[in-house]
Amino acid sequence: QVQLVESGGESVQPGGSLRLSCAASRFTLDTYAIGWFRQAPGKEREGVSCISSSGGSTYYADSVKGRFTISRDNAKNTVYLQMNSLKPEDTAVYYCAASRRPCTVAIRGNMDYWGKGTLVTVSS
Repeated sequence: QVQLVESGGESVQPGGSLRLSCAASRFTLDTYAIGWFRQAPGKEREGVSCISSSGGSTYYADSVKGRFTISRDNAKNTVYLQMNSLKPEDTAVYYCAASRRPCTVAIRGNMDYWGKGTLVTVSS
């Protein structure tokens, strides 16, 4: 069964950093665009970032531009989300997802596979 597994979520103080990982099993990521989404309690899911299958293009939501960086290592079948200068409003469950569609479409939630999420809590 195809799986995406997120890791790296934890509690951190405002201004801190975290790196989330998204690892795939039973399929290879190199033909998929990978998106990171988040959902905070009581809020709708938000597309945070996306990276094309080649890694040549990326997308960031305005709320995270300049603070988050998405990258991929196809040799390790893993995608990363480096999150710096974290704010309390970044608190959410973060999900990675894979899509055969380009990021411009995928970031709206048109994904083929989803992980189960990892919790990020930003609090003093």
